[in-house]
Amino acid sequence: MQNLPTTLPAWLSLLEQRHFKEIDMGLDRVAAVKNRMGIQFSCPVIMVAGTNGKGSTCAMLEAILMQAGYRVGLYSKPHFLDFNERARINGENVVDAEFIAAFDRVEAARDDVSLTYFEFTTLAICDLLAKAPLDVVILEVGLGGRLDAVNVIDADVSVVTSIDIDHTDYLGDTREKIGFEKAGIFRPGRTAICGDPVPPQSLIDHATSIGADLWLFGRDFNYNGDKQQWNYGGRSQRRNSLGYPSLRGANQLLNAAAVLAALESLKDVLPVGAQEVRTGLVMVDLPGRFQVMPGRPVVVLDVAHNPHAAATLAQNMDNMGFHAYTYAVFGSMLDKDIDGVIAQLKDKIDHWCVTDLPLPRAASAGQLEQRLLDTGVVPDTEHSVQTFQNPEEAYHYAMSKAGENDRIVVFGSFLTVAGVMRARRSAMHT
Repeated sequence: MQNLPTTLPAWLSLLEQRHFKEIDMGLDRVAAVKNRMGIQFSCPVIMVAGTNGKGSTCAMLEAILMQAGYRVGLYSKPHFLDFNERARINGENVVDAEFIAAFDRVEAARDDVSLTYFEFTTLAICDLLAKAPLDVVILEVGLGGRLDAVNVIDADVSVVTSIDIDHTDYLGDTREKIGFEKAGIFRPGRTAICGDPVPPQSLIDHATSIGADLWLFGRDFNYNGDKQQWNYGGRSQRRNSLGYPSLRGANQLLNAAAVLAALESLKDVLPVGAQEVRTGLVMVDLPGRFQVMPGRPVVVLDVAHNPHAAATLAQNMDNMGFHAYTYAVFGSMLDKDIDGVIAQLKDKIDHWCVTDLPLPRAASAGQLEQRLLDTGVVPDTEHSVQTFQNPEEAYHYAMSKAGENDRIVVFGSFLTVAGVMRARRSAMHT
């Protein structure tokens, strides 16, 4: 074996260059290496897929289970600033040395099997979580479900949060096709939860055909509430007088209800008390999901990158109160429904700062500018479209123009939000 990298950045750099395709669907290669490594979990595993809401659902599960005193492992992605964000044990990011050791183990086991960056890092993180003394593990699916590398693990409880049109090149161009892909994380005889209030028939049919124990929103679990509090009702458990999750946004009660359904299904092995649910929901924290930063002008960070998420962002913006002008820092991948995203937000934004992103499959700022003009955004004294080479430049420009009663909304790709997070972090350190 050649000399392996000895630092985490060197390892990640090697993995980025190694496999010929960034996304290479199929589980055969990953499953072969997983079996060689003998990766097995000795505690319950909760797997979460969905178009939107995966991160919020995982964060709520983690917060509630930690409040209940359990040792919790979490795999989530992508990361904003540090790769270490992808694996957490008891709320703390895993340190470099543990990642390096896990990467070494994958490298030793893979032999001549070629793995993508995502496959290699998924195996490493699953291996280090499987070796840690944990009571429960939460795994967030990357893309789709059926063919995602995370799906080589058999989950005890599988949650599908929402199903909408995204990643059409890989998952299909209808909710029925995408629903089938998401349902691929369900397992025979095990709990399968769907938090989408209008589940595609393909998801229901697949769960039925494999004999999964399907929990549907509105049939097996539900919520109701007023402005002060809300209640959850499941198959055999009620939770009353709950506070709203600290994560802001219109869909968070749907996500929270699916979380409580998952916990209800595990109540014999991982009992959780009412106060632990309440505290967990209030304590939960998730960067980049309608995250309103302190200070003036108001800055909102949101990874909305498809029409479904953009509609939610628009609704949340409407609930924020009056702002004289709204500036947008927007960058997107080219394969997204960019026109659909713009359509949801164009009436809410006065000044667009569109940006290039550091990936070959990103839309250029020039392409985004053209899409805005084509969809009827007309620059005048009150409206503008400016192009920038990176999110940091776009953000600094918006900050220089915005008054203290204005707001800046940063959205689109994770890379857009990460760039602005970096700019804010470096500004704090200068």
